[in-house]
Amino acid sequence: MIKLTSRAVVMTSVLLVGGLAVSGCASHRFVRDNIAVVDNRVTDVEGHVVRVEGTAGEALQRANAAHKLAEGKFLYEVVLADDSVKFPVNRDALSPEAESRLGELVQRLKAENRNVYLEIQGHTDASGDAHQNELLGQSRAESVRRFLSDQGIALNRMATISYGATKPVAPNNTRDGRAQNRRVAIVVLS
Repeated sequence: MIKLTSRAVVMTSVLLVGGLAVSGCASHRFVRDNIAVVDNRVTDVEGHVVRVEGTAGEALQRANAAHKLAEGKFLYEVVLADDSVKFPVNRDALSPEAESRLGELVQRLKAENRNVYLEIQGHTDASGDAHQNELLGQSRAESVRRFLSDQGIALNRMATISYGATKPVAPNNTRDGRAQNRRVAIVVLS
């Protein structure tokens, strides 16, 4: 059996208390450091959320403003989708027939001599992926917008939007249906 003197017991106690104190400080420092890392991550995420909320809020404000502008002021719609002006697959270029139809619209707008606003809507068929169809619909709408601008319609009176393949007017399971869905609609608002 080992006999401990009171001096040995005191020394052992001091060493144990000192070891616990040192390890306690290390634990507090470890916790403090990890809390700082987590706080920084939370601050970064909060900043990102604020930026996303701001962007979404701005988009909602623009959509609400456009809705107010259009509310109750629909005049008529011109759709470039008949056989003479259908867009070929994966193309956004206007055919001579489409340019002729758009020229007729320009003459009508000038003859009516009204302050109107044009919403140019680009559409595609359902072939291809959704993102590509969104881009193609936008490109078709922009082609029409550029042509109308070249004919003297003010750019600030026109806006483009792409619906991609989300608003078909015919089934996409037939060749004729897909051709009808590759179109641009021009909504004329007062």
